[in-house]
Amino acid sequence: MTTVHNKTLSEKSHKRRDFDPWSLIARYGAIALLIAMIVVFATTLPAFATFGNAVNILDQIALPAVVAMGLTIVLSTGEFDLSVGYQTSLAGVICVGLMQNQGWPIPLALAATILAMAAIGAVNGLLVAYFGIPSLVATLGVGTVVVGLNFAYTKGVPISLSDPTAFVNLSLGRLLGLPLPVFLMLGVAVVLWVMLNRTSVGLSAQAVGGNAEAARLSGIPVKRVRLLVFIIASLCCAVAGFFLASRTGGGSTNAGDGFLLSAFAAAFFGSAVLRDGKFHIVGTLIGVLTVGVAFNAMAIAGSDTSLQYLFQGALLIVGVGVGVLARRRSLA
Repeated sequence: MTTVHNKTLSEKSHKRRDFDPWSLIARYGAIALLIAMIVVFATTLPAFATFGNAVNILDQIALPAVVAMGLTIVLSTGEFDLSVGYQTSLAGVICVGLMQNQGWPIPLALAATILAMAAIGAVNGLLVAYFGIPSLVATLGVGTVVVGLNFAYTKGVPISLSDPTAFVNLSLGRLLGLPLPVFLMLGVAVVLWVMLNRTSVGLSAQAVGGNAEAARLSGIPVKRVRLLVFIIASLCCAVAGFFLASRTGGGSTNAGDGFLLSAFAAAFFGSAVLRDGKFHIVGTLIGVLTVGVAFNAMAIAGSDTSLQYLFQGALLIVGVGVGVLARRRSLA
């Protein structure tokens, strides 16, 4: 009887040790922050807690989310891409320029834009994977070249369509009450989630990000994987830039440049969600939504635009910092 009693006490003690609040904070703290923000804004800003505003938030985050998810695939291999914002801007300029100056139809202009961005992604991948240039340096250099190409093509002047109706309807159109870019975001999320978690390419990318040398020794083609992830990120930039230009019916030289900071903030903040510092699609979506909710509330409250940059920086530091601290405490 005493043995059974001691065994029961031992099991209870083991369960108490298994309960680690720091581990819960590391995994669910970001989600709790998002829920808290929504509750606070909904109770303090009457215009925030409406169905129309919820749809507006989803529409606002759709294109930045596409870029951020593409970046997430690159980050999962342990590499960086500092050119995603510039590529998004160039994609919009190319598609509008081809339609306006060359008279190309929308599908053909989109196809050409996708090919052009894939080529840029391939250049990034070749420089990093085959020439051994650090990704921070390579993608910064390529991004600068992209800016130069953009200005060379536009002369610094935005390109507008003479008849933008059909083009604009692509982003302003609705399905089941939701803007089409929202469905684009969801579609890209599903495709990239499946690719990252259910295909050999995605699993190989995560293996490379965990330990590139071990991945190579296990037979994974590390160089080809790195090349492919940069192309995937560029394809996301192509689609996002296309729809970004569709919103205004024109292409601007810096329309997508701001997506760089928001993409990194969302991806790193999302890495602290549900997983221990690993980049994943669901976490990135939560990060993008957190940024979108905050920006929307700031706009409703009439806050200064500078606060948006302050929030993005703070979100990146606090979100990742809390996750790292929580994991360290849980392992102590």
